[in-house]
Amino acid sequence: MMYDLNPYPKYKDSGVPWLGQVPEHWEVRRIKVLFREKDERSGDGRGVLLSLTRVRGIVPQAEASSRIASVEDLSKYKVCRPADLVMNRMQAWSGMFAVSPQEGLISPDYSVFGPTDACIIEYFEHLFKTPVLVDQFAQRSKGIGSGFNRLYTPDFGSVSIAVPPLLEQSSIVRYLDYMDRRIRRYIRAKQKLIKLLNEQKQAIIHQAVTRGLNPNVRLKPSGVDWLGDVPEHWKIARLVQLTTKIGDGLHGTPGYVDESEYHFINGNNLSGGAIRITPSTRCVSQVEFQKHKIALNDDTILMSINGTIGSVGFYRGESLVLGKSAAYINCDKPLMRSFLFFFLQSSAAKEFFQLELTGTTIFNLSLASIRNLSVVLPPLAEQIAISSFLEVRIAESDDLIDRAQRQISLLREYRTRLIADVVTGKVDVREVAARLPEEAEERELIDETETLTDDSEMPEDADHDELIEEAEA
Repeated sequence: MMYDLNPYPKYKDSGVPWLGQVPEHWEVRRIKVLFREKDERSGDGRGVLLSLTRVRGIVPQAEASSRIASVEDLSKYKVCRPADLVMNRMQAWSGMFAVSPQEGLISPDYSVFGPTDACIIEYFEHLFKTPVLVDQFAQRSKGIGSGFNRLYTPDFGSVSIAVPPLLEQSSIVRYLDYMDRRIRRYIRAKQKLIKLLNEQKQAIIHQAVTRGLNPNVRLKPSGVDWLGDVPEHWKIARLVQLTTKIGDGLHGTPGYVDESEYHFINGNNLSGGAIRITPSTRCVSQVEFQKHKIALNDDTILMSINGTIGSVGFYRGESLVLGKSAAYINCDKPLMRSFLFFFLQSSAAKEFFQLELTGTTIFNLSLASIRNLSVVLPPLAEQIAISSFLEVRIAESDDLIDRAQRQISLLREYRTRLIADVVTGKVDVREVAARLPEEAEERELIDETETLTDDSEMPEDADHDELIEEAEA
């Protein structure tokens, strides 16, 4: 079904420079006229502790965090009732607003608002998250830095907004809910595809590095429980026997500088065979680089051994100081680093790592465990063939995953733009909303926290219905 959204028939000057033109029949009013702050405190600390999250809105705190507040803390918390609008004052500049679905207790540092007159509260939740409003909240927030700025109630209330009639608020929310369900359905389908592709990648890698490419090869017991049977002409050895050196990085903090060609690398910089330099990666001076330099070479693989265990990257001559959360493995001649790269990503190797992990909240893998890792060793020609085969197959899967991620990113961007256009009166959805069918609420959650790329070749005005229909097909 195609829906062409058009502008309203007539607009007027809002009288507010940043607000511009608004539908002629909408009222321009300040937020303080529409909402009053509520400051009801718990007193006895009884009630469900609630948490305001960026993606899921307001949920029971037990679902959002493992932190448990004391009864003394809870007695000072604010009472939040169904249909109250909650604002995180320190994050209002980033759109942290949500309508409460239940009664409970909320942080005393949040602001709770109730409408002064009849309204569709969800309309204002959408409105207060739009870029144009968020920009106004950011300008009015006060503090010592963007991460610590607060939006106080008088400054929040001073913002002017354009408000549609009550029935139109209802139509807007109905339309946005309908479109959000369709977009989420599409995203969920793509996320399931990504999960299947990753599982397929894991199976392909495991099969190739533990059984080889010949399906008819004769097998023998490896003698290692987590490794199983392997081709009978392959050897089994501990990794320390197939390398010249295994070690980790600096156990300490180097001297940082603002800018240089030398970087301090930890395990979180390793991903998909690459060493990734991010905006948060620290730089070190040449003196520090020379002081802490490690003998790495063209046969070196780096692996994360703290936090995210097992992420790997090839060393390709980068000027870096290695941190203690990354291990380096210098392969010896019998073992190609490209083959080891894939072996370390196999489900067999990951099972071994799980058995060897230490720690409770942050996991660690010791150098002793890495040295004792049992590795299969095919003849050199087979290592080359297996590595070449996997490079092609994994690249194909990664391309499909990247495409699906780009599509998800596009739909999220489209949803943000659509909401902003609808709630600010750029497009008229009244007739469309009146024709929408009733739909049951969907309960299945999707992972909205996933980091995705945002580049794509989809044209700016691509029709969302065509994208949805592609996903459903």
